[in-house]
Amino acid sequence: MVTVIIPTLNEAENITAVVNFAQSDKLVSEVIVVDDKSTDNTVILAQKAGAKVITSTKLGKGASMKDGVLCATNDVILFLDGDIDPYPHFTIPLLTQPILQNEVDFTKSSFNRNAGRVTELVAKPLLSIFFPELMRFSQPLSGMIAGKKSLFQQIDFRDDYGVDIGILIDMYLMHVRMKEVEIGYIENKSKPWHALGKMSKEVAQTIILKAATSKNAHYNLEELSVMNEIRSQMEFALTEHIPETNKLVVFDMDNTLLRGRFIDTYAAVNNMTKELMNIRATETDPLIVTKKMATLLKGKSLADLLKIVDAIPIVDDAQRVIQELKKRGYLIGIVSNSFDCITNHIKNKLGMHFSLGNELEFSKSICTGEVKIPSFWFSRKDSLCRHTICKTNAMLGILEKHQIKRENTIAIGDSLNDMCMIKEAGVGVAFCSKDELVNHHADIIIQDYSFEELLKLAK
Repeated sequence: MVTVIIPTLNEAENITAVVNFAQSDKLVSEVIVVDDKSTDNTVILAQKAGAKVITSTKLGKGASMKDGVLCATNDVILFLDGDIDPYPHFTIPLLTQPILQNEVDFTKSSFNRNAGRVTELVAKPLLSIFFPELMRFSQPLSGMIAGKKSLFQQIDFRDDYGVDIGILIDMYLMHVRMKEVEIGYIENKSKPWHALGKMSKEVAQTIILKAATSKNAHYNLEELSVMNEIRSQMEFALTEHIPETNKLVVFDMDNTLLRGRFIDTYAAVNNMTKELMNIRATETDPLIVTKKMATLLKGKSLADLLKIVDAIPIVDDAQRVIQELKKRGYLIGIVSNSFDCITNHIKNKLGMHFSLGNELEFSKSICTGEVKIPSFWFSRKDSLCRHTICKTNAMLGILEKHQIKRENTIAIGDSLNDMCMIKEAGVGVAFCSKDELVNHHADIIIQDYSFEELLKLAK
């Protein structure tokens, strides 16, 4: 069977049609949408269409593709673009049957469309110099490709416009059996002129760097790299597509939305409970605790981490209550001291608007053991408590961005890490908390694993 992976960034217009197209083929048993923190309804629409949705560990199409490969459960993978509708009817079997029948190991699509300017003016001239054998591919920048998972796991996915040509070159350098497959006519939007310069530069850079590597060149062309623009987690979590509202609900994740803690479950599964307890016993600074906890995840893939969090039960009525709160006009999200790849995943599963967490770092979709502590946690001039790092500071940032009054906020949590947020929100809710101080400062105490009580509070 085949896994279809669809990397997306703001593809709400077509994503439902693309997911439906993938699911309609009898060869496909799994459809994964890897979202690059879209600022529209891409995630919600993909979920409604029945796709498995994950949030990319790092910005860029290449990282999304790598994450999808690691999460795929089938041996044959097909990548589709999320901005094409309709696809030619036989696209999926044309690209995957040659692999399933062991004719080749990798296929790249070609199709009838208006001529690609970067292909003709940049890619093909450079390929003719460095990789003339690849000139037989009429559309080397095509993103509709298929291949064996074992091969995709070995290659380097670039994070820019060079990712598609980079995959083709890597497959060639690995001596993979491959061919180009004509799939029919596609109506694909051309890149605007202002984007062509960036695309041309990144495609050219990829080809030259691959050539330099393959020929054991001794000069460093990596200095020509154009770094991706740094986009803060706060800005992408609190996106422009969220409708205007004057009401906010923020949830803690561990032992609140989840019937357990991610890091504790991870440690138990990986026989690291002793190491985790030692960190908690010897460190009091929350920043150092977070950084040391991140080291326990080193070497694990995104798929490894998501498998663990998916095994933790979610409170039974969480999704139903959250959807009802959304209907009532609330902005809803997660504010958690856990890692953003985990909070984003739970946010997507529950259909929430945003999530804020610590930014776990990945290299080629493998955790490095490093973590970035976002600035929105840190104290500021208008902070409501004396803690250097506090969830209340993140809550204030959300309120400011959306011009929501603090008295129109409901905060739900269970531990001392949530106490300030619970205390300072308009309504603070202690959820199944075993901490007397948290219960003391809460306006409402919920002792059963149900969020139904929130619907009585949220008018």
